[in-house]
Amino acid sequence: MPLVTSTITRTQKTPLKDSVVAEPRATASWAGPAPAPTATVAVIGAGGYTGALLAELLLRHPSIALTHLSSETLAGRPAARHLPRLRTDLAFCPADEVEGVDLAFVCTPHSEAAPLVKRLLDAGARVVDLSADFRLDAATYTEWYGEHPFPEMLPAVYGLTEVHRDEVAAADLVANPGCYPTAALLALEPLKQLGMLDVVIDAKSGVSGAGKTPKEATHFCSVDSDLVAYGLPAHRHYPEIAAGLAGAGAAGRPSDAFAAAPAAAAPSLTFVPHLVPLQRGIVETIYVRPATRPLPSAAQLRALFEERYAGEPFVAVCDAPPRLKDVAGTNCCRLFVHADERAGKVVVIAALDNLMKGASGQALQNMNVMLGLPETQGLL
Repeated sequence: MPLVTSTITRTQKTPLKDSVVAEPRATASWAGPAPAPTATVAVIGAGGYTGALLAELLLRHPSIALTHLSSETLAGRPAARHLPRLRTDLAFCPADEVEGVDLAFVCTPHSEAAPLVKRLLDAGARVVDLSADFRLDAATYTEWYGEHPFPEMLPAVYGLTEVHRDEVAAADLVANPGCYPTAALLALEPLKQLGMLDVVIDAKSGVSGAGKTPKEATHFCSVDSDLVAYGLPAHRHYPEIAAGLAGAGAAGRPSDAFAAAPAAAAPSLTFVPHLVPLQRGIVETIYVRPATRPLPSAAQLRALFEERYAGEPFVAVCDAPPRLKDVAGTNCCRLFVHADERAGKVVVIAALDNLMKGASGQALQNMNVMLGLPETQGLL
């Protein structure tokens, strides 16, 4: 079940240069003179962590006019009063008032997003959906989430930008990846050419990954000074990671230095997430038994990663295990790869900010690609 194909795509990249709607709402007024925007954009679900961060990024974006901030619970209230980091005169509005925009971000929970996405697409907007509603094929979505109201739309183009950049550029609908899958799939992408027999992902995330709605398990007294596994026996990001690894069991493009061993169509996958007492950030330690023999050396593995991510502005290959402090507040995923010769396994460690590269930053990166803007604009 590859996470690439979409039934809703543009045939070519079409930058929007002259499509600004004439002032449907007040826009930011405190930033001083700015270049003329090339597209109007809305954020639906702007009161949550990812929506609020997206709004903050968009208000600083030189090529975008942020025209709508939607929140059902905060409708009618000035956005800056509720979220002081948003230097804007915009007020929150209901989702059904979002119209006349070139592109919309949907930051609502799964099942709530699908009808909103369908309405926006029918109205001619392009959409980046941050929920799980369009990441999986119809059968897999039904298994994990229940019946989908628009199964014919599944799956959308999967917005792991570094892997599906061309598809993102042509898409009207992009399914923004989850935070855990973003780290895992970026870490494992270079190893696909070696083949993978089994993959074990030990993942740890800050509390913001659980969303803004208060829960007993994420209460300060529950989280502080503790570390606990959760989402067992199966976390909903499992099928998303599995789909991204489909077909990665056999060596795809083996180098002359590697001999591909027989392998299944997809690797065996174990994924265990943990909650740590931090606001934000994800670290994943991933153990891979490759299908190639002998085990690649440390230098060969490093070369695979450097070659795969050469020129990528938001993926860095490190000399030592990455630290959360080095990715906090950035759209960067930092990767470290190690050859465990005793165990015959490859160890990859990935670190990213779950609210940036794991959500809002990657969504903005996808928007830039969809609109034909510089990919790093508003993110560096």
